[in-house]
Amino acid sequence: MHRLVFATNNAHKLRELGEILKGEFRLLGLSDISCTDDIPETGNTLEDNASQKSYYIWDRFAMDCFSDDTGLEVPALNHEPGVRSARYAGEGRNSDDNVSKLLSELEGKSDRSARFRCVISLIIKGKEYLFEGIVNGKILHERRGVAGFGYDPVFQPEGYDQSFAEMDSALKNSMSHRGRAVQKLVRFLHEEYPHLPDK
Repeated sequence: MHRLVFATNNAHKLRELGEILKGEFRLLGLSDISCTDDIPETGNTLEDNASQKSYYIWDRFAMDCFSDDTGLEVPALNHEPGVRSARYAGEGRNSDDNVSKLLSELEGKSDRSARFRCVISLIIKGKEYLFEGIVNGKILHERRGVAGFGYDPVFQPEGYDQSFAEMDSALKNSMSHRGRAVQKLVRFLHEEYPHLPDK
């Protein structure tokens, strides 16, 4: 089974991606390759950050890898938090702080539409490929559900009456922004690299 390094230490993301990949690849996290570096994310776009992280791993470990960057884009807030989604409430703050700030900023606004956008940078044999996944929805007025992570408790995808945090993982992964981007990645690997060596 071919190894792919996912440039993250986020246990939630690793578990989610492992479920989406369904054992087609041996997924390794940063701890599995003894990478304890604080990989920089200094780009101005999701594409920049995803690319920065995957090239960081390729340049130092020469292993096929991918990374993602995800942003929640809210039109009523000038498409914020966007690339700053993980740090929306400030450095050192957590997901709950980010959600609280988002709800506060949306108070009194009638337009609560939003979308999650995920960009994946894949590097295979030193060449980069980008994949995007988008899911449209709206921001709820209060948190609902305990599953998922990040903004999941307040994001309700279009066509559903549950928040991401109320969904079971199979349903969420089948239609989430990250799920859609990963499905494109897997389809690409099957079509362009069907005979990747086991290693």
